[in-house]
Order: sequence, then C-alpha cells, then structure tokens
Amino acid sequence: MANYKHFQLETDAQNIAWLSIDKADASTNALSRELVEELESILDELESERPKGLVIRSAKPSGFVAGADIKEFTAIENEAQARELIRRGQGVINRIERLRFTTVALIHGFCLGGGLELALGCDYRIAEDGPKTRLGLPEVKLGIHPGFGGAARLPQLIGAPAAMDMMLTGRSVSASAAKRLGLLDFAVPDRHLETAARSVVQKPPHKKPLAWWKKLSNHPLVRPLLAKYLTKQVAAKAPRKHYPAPYALIDLWAKHGGNKKAMLQGEEHSVARLVLGDTAQNLIRVFFLQERLKSLGASRSVSSSERNASAGTFDIQRVHVIGGGVMGGDIAAWCALRGLQVTVQDRQEATLARVIQRAAKLYKKKLKKPRLVQEALDRLMPDIHGLGVARADVVIEAIFEDVEAKQNLYQEIEPQMKPGALLATNTSSIPLEVLSTCLAEPSRLVGVHFFNPVAMMQLVEIVNAPNTDPAVVDEAAMFTRRIDRLPLPVTSTPGFLVNRILMPYLLEAVVLESEGVSPKVIDQAALDFGMPMGPITLADTVGLDICLAVAETLARSMDVEVPARLRSLVESGRVGKKSGEGFYRYPATKKGKPEMSKPGRGDYRPADIQDRMILRMLNEAVACLREGVVADSDLLDVGIIFGTGFAPFRGGPMHYIETTGADVLLEKMRTMHKKYGERFAPDESWQQLG
Repeated sequence: MANYKHFQLETDAQNIAWLSIDKADASTNALSRELVEELESILDELESERPKGLVIRSAKPSGFVAGADIKEFTAIENEAQARELIRRGQGVINRIERLRFTTVALIHGFCLGGGLELALGCDYRIAEDGPKTRLGLPEVKLGIHPGFGGAARLPQLIGAPAAMDMMLTGRSVSASAAKRLGLLDFAVPDRHLETAARSVVQKPPHKKPLAWWKKLSNHPLVRPLLAKYLTKQVAAKAPRKHYPAPYALIDLWAKHGGNKKAMLQGEEHSVARLVLGDTAQNLIRVFFLQERLKSLGASRSVSSSERNASAGTFDIQRVHVIGGGVMGGDIAAWCALRGLQVTVQDRQEATLARVIQRAAKLYKKKLKKPRLVQEALDRLMPDIHGLGVARADVVIEAIFEDVEAKQNLYQEIEPQMKPGALLATNTSSIPLEVLSTCLAEPSRLVGVHFFNPVAMMQLVEIVNAPNTDPAVVDEAAMFTRRIDRLPLPVTSTPGFLVNRILMPYLLEAVVLESEGVSPKVIDQAALDFGMPMGPITLADTVGLDICLAVAETLARSMDVEVPARLRSLVESGRVGKKSGEGFYRYPATKKGKPEMSKPGRGDYRPADIQDRMILRMLNEAVACLREGVVADSDLLDVGIIFGTGFAPFRGGPMHYIETTGADVLLEKMRTMHKKYGERFAPDESWQQLG
C-alpha cells in the first residue's frame, strides 16, 4: 500500500489498484492544483505497473469529490492563468481515459462538478443507491460551465437533451435517476460497492450503445435547432447580459458538439473568459458567503448559564411545532423530511389534517419512492393535545402574531419542557425582549424566522435579544443546519433584516402602481435589474394582508408610510394569489399564474422607476448595517440574497454599492429626496461609504 499526501494507493491480490482520494486537512475532496499534480505522479506509476484495473474512490464519508477547489478561482489574475488551470484538470482526466486497463469510478455521497468530470473519464461508473448520492455539474451556479471535459463527454454519453438540462440548470440527480439516464453503469447498495467494482474489472460488461434518437441529438444538423430551443428556455429565466455562462455553453456545444478535441479546447477558452467576469466573481463570492453561514451552525459558545454548564453536544432528535397554519405546518413537514421526529400541535383536527396532506405532497415531490415517502410521514405526528412538548429537543412556536397569545402559550409550555430544550419563536415582527418577559428563564427564547415557502427558502433568521443566551443562539443555528437551512444571526429589531429591507422596496412598487404605472411594467423593471420576481408579483404571492401587517409594524417604530392603495386592497378582500385577486387576477383556469394587464396605461414608464425601488432597498440596507442588525456587510449581503432573491450576480446590496460607487448612488438619493420627499432621505451613514 502506497501513501501520498492526498491519496492512498493499494494493489490487491487480484492485481486491482484501489486509489482512495483523501484530501489532506479537509472534510471533503476537491480537485486542487496540488491534488491534481499528485494524481499525475500516481498515473505515471500506474502506467508503468499496468494493473488489471483501477478503482477510484473516496476515503471521505461525506462523498466522492465536490468539484474543483473554488478557492483557487479567486487567485486567478488573467486568462492565461485560468487556461493553464483548466488544461491541467483536463489533462489528468484525459490520461485516465487513455489508460490501457479498465477504470472504475466508485461513488458514494456527492459527485459534483470536477468530481463528476473525473468519473466521466473512467470506463465505468458505479454508485451507492442511497439518498445521499447526488451527481451533477453545478458550475453554472458559479457563473461558469463545466471545463474539465464535462461539456465534451456528457452529451455523448447520455444524449444532448438530458446532458444540457443537467448543465444548464446545475441540478443534481440521484443514483437511480443517473442509472436511468445512462450516466451510471450500476447503482447498488453500499454493501455491494466493492464487489461490483471488482466484478466489473475482472469481467468488463458490454456497454449498450446510445439510443439512436439520443445520438441524433448531437448531429450537426440537429444541434442548431436544439440550441435555438435551449436558448429560448434559458432566456425565460436568466438574461444573457446577467448570466452569460449558459449561453456560452449552448454556443460551444452547437458549434463543436460532435468534435471532442474542439470541445475540450472550447471549454478551456470559454471558462477562462467567464471565470474572470463580474458575474462569476460575484457568484463565487456568494458561494463563500453561503459557506460562512453554514459554518455558523458548526459550534456553540461557552455559556455561563446553569442550563448549559454541564451540557454536551446539542443533540437534536425531536421537534415540536405549535401552530398548524401554512408556516407552522410547513416547518414541521420540512423537519420531518430532514429526518427528525416531529409532533405538530393545533387546536383544530382539520388543520392538522391539512398539514399532513401538504406534507405528503412535498414528500412525493422530493422523495419519489413510496417507501421513503411513508417513512417521512411516519416521522410527522399530529398532536392536538401537545404531548410532544415534554420530549422535544426544540419547541417552535408558530402561532398568529399576538403578544398576549404567545406569552400565554409560553407560560403554559415552559414548565413542561425538558431541561436544555430550545424554545424558539417564528415571529416575523414582535421583539423577543417583549415576548420573553413572561418566562421564568427569558434567556432561553430565540427567534427562528423562516420564510415562505419553507421548502424553497434556504435562509432562516436567528433572532437574538440583548438577554438571549449566546449558547441558545448557537443551538438555534445548529438546529437550522441540521435541517439543511442557512442560519443568519440578526438582532431583535423591527422587521429584523430581510423584511425591513424588503418592505420599502415593495411599498415603493405599490406607490408606483397608485401613480398609474402598470404592475407589469413595475415588475419588468425589477426583473431587468436582476431580481428573480417582480415586487408586485412577490407581494401578491406573500399575501397583501401579510405585507400590510409587516408595514404597519414597521410604521410604529420607523418612518415608514403605508400606502393607502395597499390598505384599500386588503379591506376589499383582494389579498393576492390566495384570494384569486390582488394587484393581478389569478383565474382558476391558469393554475395560479397571473392574468397580466392589457396594453394601455401600462405603457407609462417613468425613467427612474428602477432607481426608486432599488434605492429604497439600498438605503434601508445601509441603515441596518449602521444599527448593527447584522455583524457586517458580508452577512447583510448573503442574507438579502438568500432572503429576498436580490440579484445574486451583483453580489448583494452592499457589494453593489461598493462596485457602483457610493457617491454615485448618494447623489441619486439626494435627487429623489428633493423630488419625492422624506422616504428618500439618505441614511446618515452614506457619507462614510464613499
């Protein structure tokens, strides 16, 4: 057995070489420059020794290979450096592909980006058929596309439609789905992995040829037609000027899809250009900010309180959710989906029945297999009498926004909770220091503010008051990571971070609509900036009644004016999508899609429409930073990107201010202030940003 810094190489009695990837000082494998260089040396040895076969696997329990080492992307200074890095990655995979003995990629857990490209260089791919196995090429999410041969090999292996869908969306697939696509040769239980690999090396099975229609999809006469269709599909979700990578991939495949050598060269040149662009650099920045949020749930503070003095690791197994409304029910369903035992409490049995119905729909969509769906449902228990409180490690209150009702509930359940259990509220507006006054132990209350829809929104605001125990805040972050969500620590101030910054943006959109600008034009201005959804559509989706409630809460403590138009719509019962009408109409025949306004007054488009909405958001972001709602500008940026969808390619509100120029934006604010009044008064801290 030969040991290297990042690998272990062992040749067994059957002359099969087993190469285990084990990147030093890391919990996951990534294709760093140093690791690739060491792999080149190992290939020199293997080419000389000529074993019967080579099995490449991971020694990490977390998975195979997560991709290229993204940290190295941030050190690239010019296109020549980028091309050299890409050539080296392509070169080592090309060498694996040319080895004159059978090669097998043996996969468990994640196999993403450069990791999947490495596997594509092998003759065969075998993966564990388990829930943690995911295969994909997510490079487009970083503003680039596959560069280590993925774009050249995947369409030839599984056909262009499926390959382009994977690469253009960045989505990953399960082992069973990968087997159906032809991406995997075998998907087997964990206990059979080594046996399957050994069998394949000793007697390489015949590979089925690609179906004729999949092969036809790569034909020179078909590629331009399919490329046109793909471009149209991408354009509906991501404009070329904001996200150039998917278009570059389509263009590259359309031009060279049948020529592997040309595709590899094209990958090198295309990715080298993209990785230096603003979009890629900002998306890479967002990736690292996301990793920072993930790390916040990895440890806990040392607490001086008695409840934590002798506590060990915060072990989360059982969750009790009080409140079976859409938010509470969906929180409960998500926790059960992520493997926790969950009890959900409500006064009405009919409400709890709806919770289970929505959960079943979610599980069928996410888990597919009936056995897994049933297992998740078995973990979610209706609990009308609240018996789960006493056994829960985490109790989440998600009832309506009323101080007295919440406090009465806390007084009832606090004596029932076991020592060390976490008491969390999903309040979106009430300060924790107000809610906690009724508690015998006020320091134990923490906010876990989810966003709707729970299954889609990754961010959870971890709200802490001055009297909240720091260890409790850490435990809330750990719980958030346990259910695969991103914890963002915020202070207990009106609106916290996301709603406070989002609301002025939404309210300005309402003001514009009341001035005669059509909802369609308002939404399009936001989409042109890069927002994933227009503010009018967003308000209708969230619910105008909820928007009004948050706006009125903010108005009580801040200089926020609630537009009369918003109040009148709510009073008339037009509260958005859920009522069938808000700013838009939602006919039942259109399955939840809005009926857009017809041309007419909608042609009116003020020149400053985009600035009016975005500057109000930026002004509130500056104020939040000054007031210390979050610890720093990076946390503010990542919170608003994942909490509101703020154009990720711009890197977040504060990063956008920095790159655009604070002085330029401040001058616009002053102009707006003179023209529209006090709601555009620049925050006092703008001067320090220049």
